[in-house]
Amino acid sequence: MDKLLEIVTNAAEIVTKAATLLCPDFEENTQTLQRKIELLKSRKVDVQADLQKAGKKRKREVEDWLINVENNITEFETLEQEIQCSRFYSRQKLAERVERMTKEVIELDDQSDFPGGLFLEVDESIGQLMLTPPHNGQAFLQNFNDIWSSLMDDNILSIGIYGMGGVGKTTLVMHAHDNLLNEPKFSGHVYWITVSQEFSIHKLQSDIAQALKLDFSCGSDEKKRAAQLFQTFQKMGSYVLILDDVWKQIDAEKIGIPPRRDGCKLVITSRSEEVCHRMGCQRIIKVNTLSKQEAWELFFKKLDRDELHPEVEEICKKMVKRCGGLPLALVTLAGSMRGVTDIHEWRDASEELKESCMGRADMENKVLPILLYSYVRLRDPKLQRCFLYCSLYPEDFSIEREELIENFISEELMDRRLSWRAENDQGHAILNQLERACLLERVWDEYYVKMHDLIRDMALGITKHNPRYMVKARLNLREIPDVQEWTEDLDKISLMKNSIEEISIGMSPNCPRLSTLILSENHLKSIPDCFFTQMRGLRTLNLSATSIQYLPHSISDLENLRTLLLRHCFSLKSVPTLEKLRLLTRLDLSYTKIEELPDGVESLTNLKVLDLVGTSLSMIPTGILHSLSLLQQLKLPIHRGVPIEDVLALKRLEDFCGSVNSVSDLNRLITFLQSMMPPSFYCIFLISKFDEQIIWETSRGKLVGFGKESLMGSSLGEGKILLPRDIEKLIFSRSGLSGSLADGFQMLNNASYVKKCNVWYEDEIECIIRLSSTEEQQSRGVPFQSLEELSLYELPNFIGLFMWEGKAAVAPLLPGIFTQLTDLVITDCDKMKKLIPWSLLQTLPNLQMLEVISCKEIEEIIGDEDDDGSPVINSSAEVTMPRLKILSLGNLPKLRSVCKGMMICDSIKNIIIMSCTNLKKVAPLDGQPSPPPSLKEIEVYAKEKEWWESLEWEHPNANNFLQPFVKFIPF
Repeated sequence: MDKLLEIVTNAAEIVTKAATLLCPDFEENTQTLQRKIELLKSRKVDVQADLQKAGKKRKREVEDWLINVENNITEFETLEQEIQCSRFYSRQKLAERVERMTKEVIELDDQSDFPGGLFLEVDESIGQLMLTPPHNGQAFLQNFNDIWSSLMDDNILSIGIYGMGGVGKTTLVMHAHDNLLNEPKFSGHVYWITVSQEFSIHKLQSDIAQALKLDFSCGSDEKKRAAQLFQTFQKMGSYVLILDDVWKQIDAEKIGIPPRRDGCKLVITSRSEEVCHRMGCQRIIKVNTLSKQEAWELFFKKLDRDELHPEVEEICKKMVKRCGGLPLALVTLAGSMRGVTDIHEWRDASEELKESCMGRADMENKVLPILLYSYVRLRDPKLQRCFLYCSLYPEDFSIEREELIENFISEELMDRRLSWRAENDQGHAILNQLERACLLERVWDEYYVKMHDLIRDMALGITKHNPRYMVKARLNLREIPDVQEWTEDLDKISLMKNSIEEISIGMSPNCPRLSTLILSENHLKSIPDCFFTQMRGLRTLNLSATSIQYLPHSISDLENLRTLLLRHCFSLKSVPTLEKLRLLTRLDLSYTKIEELPDGVESLTNLKVLDLVGTSLSMIPTGILHSLSLLQQLKLPIHRGVPIEDVLALKRLEDFCGSVNSVSDLNRLITFLQSMMPPSFYCIFLISKFDEQIIWETSRGKLVGFGKESLMGSSLGEGKILLPRDIEKLIFSRSGLSGSLADGFQMLNNASYVKKCNVWYEDEIECIIRLSSTEEQQSRGVPFQSLEELSLYELPNFIGLFMWEGKAAVAPLLPGIFTQLTDLVITDCDKMKKLIPWSLLQTLPNLQMLEVISCKEIEEIIGDEDDDGSPVINSSAEVTMPRLKILSLGNLPKLRSVCKGMMICDSIKNIIIMSCTNLKKVAPLDGQPSPPPSLKEIEVYAKEKEWWESLEWEHPNANNFLQPFVKFIPF
């Protein structure tokens, strides 16, 4: 026996040595791949969040990227299992897979930049990267001209811009930044970094690397990181690096910023002229305050009044004088007084402002009292609570409105309402009031708000006393603050967006008053059990997007907890019992690895929000949901059908995402939802098998989806399928549709109200509508009268939008079909040769965006044929598309013509043509004596420049006048 044991031991050593000799770096390479996979997961989450928020048409390349990311994540999970049970003879193959996957993951990370954005049309109000606020008169223009002339002067390589807080330094430089993006000499290499008061070398290096899309290969060593940054800048050529809000001297060499070099510019903004001098700025520009006249004009504009009573005007002028020409103070003060008409209130306000500023000699110190006055002017405690809550987010951070409102509700900062919709409306009203008071500013349309750094300073100043906050958000902390900082009087703590990996064993802060703890977006893997034992008053715990693998059992004893957020904790597999958390109103376990509902969920009788989307739940036990009678929002994983009787018992449900198993269940659920107050949102799927693609469409909206084989066989024997009357979007994915999409719509009640439709992977679909006699069309009705967006993907038998029944001439389409269609996207439909018949083009009068990608057989976009196959359109015919703004054509190897006739599109803005090298002419650019008036850009692959220059043009000068619009995109 001993001899046998010795042989086995020796054999094991040989196996280990052999594996090491064959693949010496295998373990390290595997760990590197794992880290890159985690980063890719985070980037995927960010991209999906941006797609959900923006509500615009995403690019095909974005969807392809998401699919590739998910495939790599799945393959890596399989790879991990194989590694665990591998032997030396398979280790070499595994090492090769690790190497291949690492390259793929790096490529995917590089691709995540998405040049030109995620969407097919960038909102003009946003610009490319920054939303530049409107400027303030002559002073702004003078300052901007000084900055711009310095930027264009080849002899000036470093520029310092200084002035007091709130004077408009950042606004000026944002304006310069947006203009520099279009400056050919810098080729788009313009990088904006916000430094802020909480400065560290490590954090600044990380921020610069993120802007450069650079992945540090040297870990956390600051010297090695500096060397890597230095090399990246050196290889770049000309660039502009903007460091905004610099509070003290920065050693550029320690950061990795190269010394002065021709063609490269360093721009800093600071409140201190001395900082500009110490950083060796060659040109230093002071941003002055506004003149009396400009200050008055700005204040009056923001006050939004046509005229003022003479006495009120006199008071206003005194107030304006106290602002000292500082734009931020003027805007904020005017916002706080907007709508005030009573003279007594004006006089009282003037006196209050005067007292708040007394004893403050310098203008910098007078600003905060003015801002504080605007906070006091809110009067309403709930407005003040919600405003202060915004300071928990990092400096210079765009905060999602919906997320804020969800937190306002769960933190009980607002008045209680009977329904979620009413509370949501109240939240939007509060944010609008704070915007009107100029304490928040709106960014990215209606989706985000932001706090000016001075206003945030004022808010944090308030929260040093009552209520008491500790805010250390996005400061690149690697360790949790010392226990001495966790004082007994703290109300809220925010440590979000740091690099904290662990909490010391034995740490147990004494914070009996603490109501909110935010640890989201850290690398935290575990929490010691004693950590929460002295936080019995905790009401909100946010651990979202951490690497937490398990939760301490002490969470089970937080009986005052109202909100538990664990969203995107991808490593979390289980949660301790929740039986005692009977006051919990919001539980978010979405995108975790839990496979079973936590014990005690049935005891959460006060629960209003339950989110389980993206989990791997094996089942939802019957009766569990029935006990949660107060649920207003319920979001379930779509790979499992919901117990329909349990859902029908939820009389307060307003927001639902989940799957049902049959047409009967679908009809019952929709009838139930419509019988109450119409739901705010729903994503309902009739699905018999899990379909990964659909889950990406479970954004907030009003959506019904049909998954694998759900429209085949016996399920259709249950009668007509109901759709909600207010449905916005319809999805078909391997559902079993055949013939035409219009035939599928015939099975659906209320389908004529659908605004958006996606059709994916339907093997039997041949067209959208079959053309037949007028009588037959009338009998079928008008199926697409409300349709605005149509997306078709991978339909192998699809031949075109329209299909004739026989070769005989047919009557025209019934009025109303497709008249509302604005967006048409077609991808991977390889059987299609022509997309739109010329004779039926008039049925698409409102088409604004047309994208055709990777359709291998397509020859013409717009075309017709006689019975003998000869084309109907001749070169002199005119084709008009009056509202087309975007034409995107890619990877169409047989495409010969967009349209044989002359194509008139005066509204066209963007044309993207890539890998269509058989195309000889480009409508709607051909035959015109000048570019279309709205044209902004023509995108072509850089490698196809020779093809572009070989195009034929009717007008002899076409190539010349189009050249300024052409942008060659690297492959």
